[in-house]
Amino acid sequence: MSLLELIAAADERGLAASAVACLDRCLPQPVDGADPDPLRPLWAGCADATVWPDRLAEARTALDTAADEAGAAPRIRKLLGEAPADRAAPELRDWADACSLLALEVHLDPDTAPGTTARTVRRLGEDDPDVAGPLPAGELRRQIRILELLAKATDASSAGAGLRQVLEVSAEGQRVLRAAVSRRARGRG
Repeated sequence: MSLLELIAAADERGLAASAVACLDRCLPQPVDGADPDPLRPLWAGCADATVWPDRLAEARTALDTAADEAGAAPRIRKLLGEAPADRAAPELRDWADACSLLALEVHLDPDTAPGTTARTVRRLGEDDPDVAGPLPAGELRRQIRILELLAKATDASSAGAGLRQVLEVSAEGQRVLRAAVSRRARGRG
């Protein structure tokens, strides 16, 4: 299935977790003294819809106090502000889609062909995942993998294991992106 098909078919837990994973991967390297994982509270909200509103508020506060304006942090704050407080809300699918697009956009290489956008990567990636370069292609594959993992973990007993796997995939993606950003900065410096 394509990324768009997986987003369309995902349940509310899958949408919430895939969106949080996308935002998590986009977080810039924390500055000294800042919370290294400001979105951590949201993972509990992905597992349990009843705590989603409280965990969303905690994540918003944690990210606001980080006061980091580097990289994608302002856009992550904006998306967290737009996240539906009710995880069952129909807006959750639109929010998850916006988080997916942000992650793809953040992974676009500055040397990517002019006019290449996150939507282009998502559309063309179905036929040729490497069309926009290795970083966006890897992110596209990561998003698909995460949604597939979440789709498999449908019952309560496998949901926790599914979220742990998603956390691992997302953490690896975060390391890859931070390494790429660091290489770019050294190349310019």
